[in-house]
Amino acid sequence: MSQNKFNILNFKDPSIRTLHFTWVAFFITFVVWFNHAPMVMAIKEAFDLTQLEWKALLILNVALTIPSRIVIGILVDRYGPRRTFSLLLLTSGVLCALFALAPNYELLALARFGMGFVGAGFVIGIRMVGEWFPARQVGLAEGIYGGWGNFGSAAAAMLLPTVALVFGGENAWRYTLLLTALIAFVYGIIYYKSVRNTPEGSTYFKPKKSGGLEVTSRRDFYFLLFMNVPMYLALAVLTWRLSNGGVGLLTPAFAYVIYAGLLALYLFQASQIYRVNKEMLADPESIPEMHRYRFSQVAILNVNYFVTFGSELAVVSMLPFFFMETFGLTAVLAGMLASGFAFMNLVARPAGGLMSDKFGRRWTMILLILGLAIGYFTLSQVGPAWYLPLAVIATMCCSFFVQAGEGAVFALVPLIQRRMTGQIAGMTGAYGNVGAVCFLTVYSFVDASSFFMVIAISSAAAFGASMFLREPKGHTAEVLEDGTVQLIEVG
Repeated sequence: MSQNKFNILNFKDPSIRTLHFTWVAFFITFVVWFNHAPMVMAIKEAFDLTQLEWKALLILNVALTIPSRIVIGILVDRYGPRRTFSLLLLTSGVLCALFALAPNYELLALARFGMGFVGAGFVIGIRMVGEWFPARQVGLAEGIYGGWGNFGSAAAAMLLPTVALVFGGENAWRYTLLLTALIAFVYGIIYYKSVRNTPEGSTYFKPKKSGGLEVTSRRDFYFLLFMNVPMYLALAVLTWRLSNGGVGLLTPAFAYVIYAGLLALYLFQASQIYRVNKEMLADPESIPEMHRYRFSQVAILNVNYFVTFGSELAVVSMLPFFFMETFGLTAVLAGMLASGFAFMNLVARPAGGLMSDKFGRRWTMILLILGLAIGYFTLSQVGPAWYLPLAVIATMCCSFFVQAGEGAVFALVPLIQRRMTGQIAGMTGAYGNVGAVCFLTVYSFVDASSFFMVIAISSAAAFGASMFLREPKGHTAEVLEDGTVQLIEVG
């Protein structure tokens, strides 16, 4: 790993090159994942969609990402980020093309549901960047990766309406989305040929067993089972919203089939978690102290990502329409102004990581989550009487705390257990999507002001949970294949 001064422009440094290749991969997945939002008016007109049907698409877009991030976390720990990210980019291109070519609302909704898989790409880069940077730099590196990659949603909002105007015609939105699909597919090949999983000579640690997260105490085992429940409940809420909840996309009979399937999936996952932790449950004292970690720290990060990234996904999806409806703006202008929320990713998420590296991870988290609650309370007060530039400034200020909070979360994730970073990042990332489903479901029932207020109250609860966060100290231990113990600095 690089031990030199962090210089983001030093392309001769293989760690910096890897960081750039990886954030670009993440950036492209976010362009593809949110390329529908700025095309809202064209898509609604093409399929004669009601507002409720459009909101259903917004929820579908983030639903599959919940289980996908868990699955991708397992795959990246087992097979490495290079192969996993390349395959996801190729798949993203295919799914995006299917959405762009959909002939009716049913297939459009199905393709958008599949597009939720694209959002799992974030997890992969967390493990990749964690492999290439030491603890004293990992917060900033992960912040740059997450922040610059997350900017893909803002880039989509700013650029895609203009690209559609260049194509022109009633199918311009389809050509625009097909272009993003092609870019994702081609970059999947480029990424595979350009990076490696670890620095030369470094070991890529893998979990002892795959299929479930390892924990180190009986209490944490039951805590882990409990923390998996909200992910399935979120999918159940989505199913209800798409059937009896008013959209009517699913028949009640099929909804019950999905409920049964979700229960079966949860029981299967619980069995896998038990299988992985069976030996520990039989004798918890057999786990050496140097290999122990507190799952409660993962749970707190889950909750914080629920309100940070969850709210970002929800707000990015609804903000262009919010500006059009509140201030009577055109789609292009509303998209550009709404992009201010995600625009802050360029500096805010790296800032959150840098603050964590320099000033302590616990207090940075606490202060940023508090700012998040205040920011969303302010947005809940925005209305037509507001001066438009002031509303945009309020949006960007709130966004700073959102993205900086995300950076603070993932400044901690790689420091918990190196060999399970993908799975921990996957679970934490999945909670971001649980938050998105919950917040977008709330949005489908209430006006924008109430929507922002709900997020503010949720952020206040996360602030309370953050008070129990612990500052990483010392080293964590991993075991090489020959039995040698390697200590990895975490603080």
